[in-house]
Amino acid sequence: MESENQTEVSEFFLMGLSEDPELQPLLFGLFLSMYLITVFGNLLIILAVSSDPHLHTPMYFFLANLSSVDICLTSTIVPKMLLNIQTESKAITYAGCLAQLYFFMVFLCMDNLLLTVMAYDRYVAICRPLYYTVIMNPHLCGLLILLSLLVSVGNALLHSLMVLPLSFCTDLRIPHFFCELAQILKLACSDTLTNNILVYLVTSLLGVGPLSGIIFSYTRIVSSILRIPSTGGKFKAFSTCGSHLSVVFLFYGTCFGVYLSSAASVSSRRRAVASVMYMVVTPMMNPFIYSLRNRDMKGALRKLISGTPSFS
Repeated sequence: MESENQTEVSEFFLMGLSEDPELQPLLFGLFLSMYLITVFGNLLIILAVSSDPHLHTPMYFFLANLSSVDICLTSTIVPKMLLNIQTESKAITYAGCLAQLYFFMVFLCMDNLLLTVMAYDRYVAICRPLYYTVIMNPHLCGLLILLSLLVSVGNALLHSLMVLPLSFCTDLRIPHFFCELAQILKLACSDTLTNNILVYLVTSLLGVGPLSGIIFSYTRIVSSILRIPSTGGKFKAFSTCGSHLSVVFLFYGTCFGVYLSSAASVSSRRRAVASVMYMVVTPMMNPFIYSLRNRDMKGALRKLISGTPSFS
């Protein structure tokens, strides 16, 4: 990296997953297909939950919000990537890069917090079934969504504002397919100690905190299920949270995979490839997990696709 400062940055360059010209059509087709499946699948989930009165419950309310966030998350990253491949351009404006960084952090944090909220919902449903409708009332559900949104917006805004004062070197190539905060900080010529401390602090709070909440919820859930005398009762109780647990493993497993692979390898390109898992693959898989493992959702989707009206 050259040491000369460039205080007026007009654009960055996203190097993508590969610079091989022969791979570009393959990458374009692959990511376009995955993006369309993600949008269509999650949109079906939202429409099914909205149209079927039987799914107007807290669990499916949170699921519809998760699907909305997944659409927004992939839409923040993939369209720009596809445009760059199609136009054979790697440029993204400085303002566009900061906007992409901001919205990516908002929706990724929302994903994380919504999974925690859904774990709490399953905890109340299984461990406090008699008080479920009282505790998980519409007011609390709306408040949990609003709180998740405010925390996500505040987190993203804090990091984005901390990037604004930075000056950058003449090498503005980002070895990634989107504007990732860690890669942007590496390009800065000014001191980024405060930024890095903030990243580690917030990641610890918003990473370890929600994950601990999920682990605590499922510890209590498993404990309650084991006390159920009948095998059928145990299976029925666990089946209500099986889909959510699968999504949790997929989301956190891919996130940890990204950071473990980046810690074990100095290659930024490998980190970019690993990032595809939790930014593109996970949002694409969520609708399949919930539709294939959930009888009520399968019924609602069949009615939606066939055009059969739902009645309460």
